[in-house]
Amino acid sequence: MDYVTIASTGDAKDFGDLTEAKNYLTGCGSPSRGLFAGGMTPTKINTIDFITIASMGNAFDFGDLTSGRNALAGCSNSIRGVFAGGNTPTMVNIIDFVSIQTTGNAVDFGDISILRENMGAFSSSTRGVWGGGNDPSNTKLNTIDYVELATLGDAVDIGDLTPARKGLAGCSNGHGGLG
Repeated sequence: MDYVTIASTGDAKDFGDLTEAKNYLTGCGSPSRGLFAGGMTPTKINTIDFITIASMGNAFDFGDLTSGRNALAGCSNSIRGVFAGGNTPTMVNIIDFVSIQTTGNAVDFGDISILRENMGAFSSSTRGVWGGGNDPSNTKLNTIDYVELATLGDAVDIGDLTPARKGLAGCSNGHGGLG
């Protein structure tokens, strides 16, 4: 893991190591913790790692997703981390959640509107949002879904990206999202 200080310029520096080498994972965090979930090692895994953001060092085991998968997308507020979609090796519409300040296994939150992977994700203090991705036929998607982070339930389709795309990343200042 590398880190940068957002308020300054410069190269990334070494933070520590994940619990194992993996790729195609996702991340989210709170003001005090960072979480990394899923991925491949080369098999699809369900591991969730956590770090304490204020101190450098290696990640620790947090718990497990409800299923091993890669190419999923995570978002969070200061309380919940939410992980959606991915590939198990079949594409899924699963949404899992964890309470960031504890440790333990993820719990079913609901479903995103369609089977997909490779989405961008962003969030505010109240909403988690996923955009784009691809479906099982590898068609690029323009779907935008959201959930209310404080509740449980299925995501709601709230609009479309322009244009459809996959393999994107997202970020937010809490008022608007960029993908």
